[in-house]
Amino acid sequence: MEDIQRTQILEAMAALVAERGVAGVTVADVIARTGVSRRAFYEQFPDRNSCLVAAFDLGVERAAARMMPAYASQRRWRDGIRAALAEGLRFLDAEPSLGRLLVVHSLGYVELARRRAETQALLWNVVDRGRSEGSVGRSEPPPVVAEGVVGAVLAVIQTRLLAQDAQPPDERPSLEVFGSLMSLIVLPYLGPSAAQRELLRPAPAPLSSERRPSLPVSRFEDNGLRLTYRTGRVLSAIAQYPGASNREVAERAGIVDQGQISKLLTRLERAGAITNLSEGTARGAPNAWSLTELGKRIERGVEHRLGRAPRAGS
Repeated sequence: MEDIQRTQILEAMAALVAERGVAGVTVADVIARTGVSRRAFYEQFPDRNSCLVAAFDLGVERAAARMMPAYASQRRWRDGIRAALAEGLRFLDAEPSLGRLLVVHSLGYVELARRRAETQALLWNVVDRGRSEGSVGRSEPPPVVAEGVVGAVLAVIQTRLLAQDAQPPDERPSLEVFGSLMSLIVLPYLGPSAAQRELLRPAPAPLSSERRPSLPVSRFEDNGLRLTYRTGRVLSAIAQYPGASNREVAERAGIVDQGQISKLLTRLERAGAITNLSEGTARGAPNAWSLTELGKRIERGVEHRLGRAPRAGS
């Protein structure tokens, strides 16, 4: 029930921001939209800003849930990019409020801009893989090109979303720009001929559930814990800093709400993904979290899906 209520609050926050902008939304507005009590809101979030950041994270989780499996389902970089881009555009149509929070309204608030930059860094890494797929004899573009490509794609999508706000909902098919965006992405890596061909290729069909690659997460599901973008960040933070306390994990994972990090760590421990190395030490000592073997396998799978290079020793 608590997770359902939390999700309702976050979706209401995103919808209100889409209607009024970040500055125009208050806690009272969210309470009125959802019908929850003020006490229930503050049991979930310490303030409005933490709720806003959590709504952004929810949008990233849902977009990643579509895009990451689509990318991982393909062997070639270009095909993976095509599949992921198509799913990203479908996400914008399916979740317009969350999509606008990620692409449009995240620029107007410092904490959201920081979150956006973190997400863009993941996208840069994936797009930069195009350098290894270029034709033999072509000069290899520098890594900074990926940053420009991602920035340009987001700018096009942002402009289109702003223009769509004046149109009826059923006349906002984001996939209309798929070919143009794919052409923009492949141009610096595969050349003008490949970019021209992308203008005429249709978007790939949605990825069927049968073709979605799986991670070893059955024990997560058995314990009622979904592997989300947020849990992935927590596992990654612990992998990089074994022995980190609750506060240190929260800071490195970018989670503002200490109550939420405590609940999430407890669930990860119950699922068998992490263990507390401080157990049995002096009472009141800070927790010291480390990944179990299951946690390491899951975290490596998350790293692979996000397109990050494996860490030394992993």
